[in-house]
Amino acid sequence: MPSVPYCVGIKKVFPPSFFKSIRSSTPSSEKVVMKIHEFQAKELLRAADVPVLDGKIARTPEEASLAFQSLGTPVCAVKAQIHAGGRGKGSVKGSEQHGVELAKSADDAFRIAEGLLNKTLVTIQTGPEGQVVRQVFIESGCDIKQELYCAILVDRAAGSPVLIASTAGGMDIEEVAAKTPELILSEPFDPDRGLGAYQARLMASQLGLPTASWRYAVQFFQALCKAFVSLDASLLEINPLVLTGDGTLVALDAKMTFDDNALFRHKRVLSLRDESEEEPAEIRAAAAGLSYVKLNGEIGCLVNGAGLAMSTMDLVKFHGGEPANFLDVGGGANVEQVTEAFQIILSDSNVKAILVNIFGGIMRCTTIANALVEASKTVGFTVPLVVRLEGTEVEDGKKILASSDTSIITADGLTDAAQKVVESIKA
Repeated sequence: MPSVPYCVGIKKVFPPSFFKSIRSSTPSSEKVVMKIHEFQAKELLRAADVPVLDGKIARTPEEASLAFQSLGTPVCAVKAQIHAGGRGKGSVKGSEQHGVELAKSADDAFRIAEGLLNKTLVTIQTGPEGQVVRQVFIESGCDIKQELYCAILVDRAAGSPVLIASTAGGMDIEEVAAKTPELILSEPFDPDRGLGAYQARLMASQLGLPTASWRYAVQFFQALCKAFVSLDASLLEINPLVLTGDGTLVALDAKMTFDDNALFRHKRVLSLRDESEEEPAEIRAAAAGLSYVKLNGEIGCLVNGAGLAMSTMDLVKFHGGEPANFLDVGGGANVEQVTEAFQIILSDSNVKAILVNIFGGIMRCTTIANALVEASKTVGFTVPLVVRLEGTEVEDGKKILASSDTSIITADGLTDAAQKVVESIKA
C-alpha cells in the first residue's frame, strides 16, 4: 500500500502565487533551499537516466569557441549560468545581448561568450541590480518539434510530491497559471513507489503527445520523479521540456533546488554549491548558526523563532515599513551570536533602524536582555534600536534594558514595536 494518499488523473488549479513562491528566494518558516546551476542539474539528471543534450562549461571566450567545435553540431546554445530564471529574456547591462543566444559557428560562440562573461545580466528574477556571469554553458542543438513545461515539487495539500506539466512550455508559468490555468496538469505520486507507468501515460495523453512518444514519456517522467525523490530535491523544473523531431523527450533546461536539511546525505550535491552566487551576509550568518535572508527594505529584524520572524515582518510592513531581512537567531542564542546578528544586519547600508522581537520561552528574557546590552556595546549602534521582550522573566529583562547605558527603545507588544520602529526612521 502507498505510504501517503494520492490521486490519479486529477487536475488541480495552482494559483500564480503558488509558482512564484516555490521559485523565489522569499524566506520560508519551514526550510532553506540550495540552488545549483543548469549545467550541474543536467549532470545529475544524466546520471539519473533523464535525457539531456551534450554540453560543456566555458569560463573564457576561447573555451566557448573550443566547446562549440568539440560538440560538432551546426548550432549550439550559449547560456549564461547564474542562479536566476528568465535568462533568455534577460539582457546584459549596457547592451542588447540576452542571457541565452544561438551560435552557428565557433566565432559566434566566442562573440556571445565574450559579451556575457564577467558582465551583469538582468532578468525578471535578479531584480535591477542583476547578477555577474562567471561561466557559460555551451549546449548542442536539437530538432525541436514542440515545447512543453514540466516540474516536480512537494504539494503539502496532497501530502506528496506532484508532477506538473503543461503544453505552455518556454513561457512564464506564473502567467500561464493566471491566464490559462486549465493548461496545467498535475499528477501526485507516492515517493516510495514512484510515478506509475499508467500515470506517465495518462500525462502524455493529456499533453497530446503522439502515441508513438508515450514510451519515451514514461521513461522520462519516471526517471525524473525518481531523481527528485532520491536527491531530496525541493524543486525540479524543466522549462522547456522538448519533444524532438524523432519523437523523444529531452530536458532543454533544468532548475533544481534542494532542502538544506537533507544535504548531509548528498555530499555530491553539496559539492556543487557556488558561494559566488549567494549573498555574502547569508553565508556569514549560516557559519554563525543563524537563519538569515537579505531583503530590500530598511528595517532590520532580529527575532527568535521562524514563525515569529515572519509575523514580525508582516507587522512591520502592515504599519508602513519594509523589512530589510529575515533573521532567526533561534531559541538558544548567546552573546556572540546576537552580536554577530547585529553586525550582519548593520552590514546592509539600507538599514535605517533595527527591531528586536524576542519571546523568552526556554530562554529567559533576562538572558536575552543581558546579551542585547553586551552586543549593543560591542557593535555601537548608529541607527535606532527598538526592543520588544515577552515571556519568562520579562519584567526583570525590561529593567536590565532600562538601566543600561545603551539607547534602546523599549516596546510593549509587537504592534507597539512595529509602530515605533517605523516612526523612528521617519523622525
